[in-house]
Amino acid sequence: MDANDTKKDAAAVVIGSLETPTLTKAELAELLFDKLGLNKRESKDMVEAFFDILHDSLVKGQDVKLSGFGNFNIRRKAPRPGRNPRTGESIPIKARNVVTFHASHKLKGQVQGDAPSGEDFE
Repeated sequence: MDANDTKKDAAAVVIGSLETPTLTKAELAELLFDKLGLNKRESKDMVEAFFDILHDSLVKGQDVKLSGFGNFNIRRKAPRPGRNPRTGESIPIKARNVVTFHASHKLKGQVQGDAPSGEDFE
């Protein structure tokens, strides 16, 4: 193995660490199955029910607070002028509601490595 091979290996490690893994609903259901001993159907149904409740609450305009994790809020954005970046043409942007997420201080600390990660979010 020469110096070029070592550089390629180091680059692969750096590039590999830049990938962002995604946690899917299926993986959440699998974690419930593994950690709580629910059967796979119950695990899947529980994950779906959680996201249905979250979705329905936000659609109704209600904020959702997950203690120790963060808050999902509905924010009203006012209409404003915009510009087509390709043509430079001015276009109006309509008023709309957007969902925002604000992580809790506890979650922020854990992500930054400042606080020990716990098993529960109370």
